[in-house]
Amino acid sequence: MSDSTPLLQIDQLSVAFGGHAAVRPFDLTIRRGEILALVGESGSGKSTVALATIGLLPDRARVQGAIRFEGEALFGRSEREWSALRGNRISMIFQEPMTSLNPLQPIGKQVAEALTLHRPMSAQAARKEALDLLELVRLPEPQRRFGHYPHQLSGGQRQRVMIAMAVACRPGLLIADEPTTALDVTIQAQILELIDRLRRELSMAVLLITHDLGIVGRWADRVVVMKDGAKVEEAASAKLFAQPSQPYTRALLGASLHFGAGLHYRDVRLTDTPRAEAPRAAATHPRVLLEARDIRVVYHGVRAVDGVSFDIRAGETVGLVGESGCGKSSLSRALTRLVEPSGGSIVFDGEDVTHRTRRALRPYRRRVQMIFQDPYGSLNPRHTVERTLGYALAIHGVSSRRERDARIRRIVDAVGLPASALRRYPHEFSGGQRQRIGIARALVLAPELVICDEPVSALDVSIQAQILDLLADLKHELGLALLFISHDLSVVRYIADRVLVMQAGRIVESGDHASIWTSPQHAYTRTLIDAVPSSLAPFSFDTRKIDRDFQEQAAADFNLAAPVPR
Repeated sequence: MSDSTPLLQIDQLSVAFGGHAAVRPFDLTIRRGEILALVGESGSGKSTVALATIGLLPDRARVQGAIRFEGEALFGRSEREWSALRGNRISMIFQEPMTSLNPLQPIGKQVAEALTLHRPMSAQAARKEALDLLELVRLPEPQRRFGHYPHQLSGGQRQRVMIAMAVACRPGLLIADEPTTALDVTIQAQILELIDRLRRELSMAVLLITHDLGIVGRWADRVVVMKDGAKVEEAASAKLFAQPSQPYTRALLGASLHFGAGLHYRDVRLTDTPRAEAPRAAATHPRVLLEARDIRVVYHGVRAVDGVSFDIRAGETVGLVGESGCGKSSLSRALTRLVEPSGGSIVFDGEDVTHRTRRALRPYRRRVQMIFQDPYGSLNPRHTVERTLGYALAIHGVSSRRERDARIRRIVDAVGLPASALRRYPHEFSGGQRQRIGIARALVLAPELVICDEPVSALDVSIQAQILDLLADLKHELGLALLFISHDLSVVRYIADRVLVMQAGRIVESGDHASIWTSPQHAYTRTLIDAVPSSLAPFSFDTRKIDRDFQEQAAADFNLAAPVPR
């Protein structure tokens, strides 16, 4: 339970950039020991509030109002005073670990630095504690990976490093901006349980920024809903999910997928936009579009992909699920020839493309596009959206400027971006907006197969619903096939016709969209399913059932008491 003393008090906060009001007069109180969830659409102002709280807004921001932490005013502090506060008394887990970690330093050194900046300790002691932290967040083989650089880790592994850095000094307030976006469901449950245990034992408050309402229902004490920079609704978590008072909140809840509902794109639409006709079931014997046979990918002697074989048929969606680092992204990059397979063969529409030259691959790459997991890292920061999309069309033979412009505007509108976005650069968008740009870039070429690597992981629930409906529409209209990679089993259950489960570089189970969720055969598949919140109701699943040993180890590492029921 939290006490009644405000730890953080935000009064009439307003933030503007030029003529745009990012946050309108906004109030918020966080008490010691509570988890407050801040939810809303991408660009609603959630992250701006967080950055204002930790003193990281750019100089061009015009800020009014007041923020007090432990009774002390935060505005007007010197950079030296902010540096003493950040990472120590207030810490933050950022949404995009690739842009938050230093690409030129090993990850172990960065975790150790988070300790030595605020605590007097030797380099040897810092290394030992950093290793303990990496073990705590379940980074595989922390001793070996201590000297690795961020680009050598998967997205989920980089996020775990960020979490280790954030909790290193046991802050009084932890700001978690989408802390589990890139994590599979089992690690997500473990990380959130860890954060919750630290909250209880250290009286640490958590400002949890997320688009995942299943997480909010399970973990948050209170919820604040934002829209267009303003507070729409605030309530205790149980009350908000049972009786939302505002239409916008009800719309968010209505657009949220949850695993227990068992929804599928052939049976239901997530948004209220009309569909010309219901998607047809896949034909009994459609042609095989892609054949992967015994694919292997080896990095420095480690088999990231170890003999994977499967087919994708025209017009079907194959879902690929598994833990972070299991080889999903490595497999997708091998299929697109962004990395060279160490073995096996790739046959597309009857033609072997395994060893084609770069020039000979161009027709294949027009027909097979990819939506990447990290939108910021995959977009050219010096190109506007219009130039990015126009270049994709021009390089694949669309020479008419008029046709390019028409296709660009159609796809930008389809993914929910305004026409004004065409003249802007990637850094001017939120994480979810950048993901929509990446989706537009892949779809603007009207490919036959799209490999989707976590395509909706950074999106709020309403935009996620729009994108999933859009992909379902395109499948139906264009006969589009998808390889849909996601850690979110609720999303995969909705969009996939067939599912592959990957563990340690191998496919351990496959099945159709109905049977694999209700009658899983492999123990690992059952573990994944057990970790998913079954509904939006608060406290709907128990992570102690998933991994009691992990929690006991966390308690030992941080000298905490035994697990306390919430």
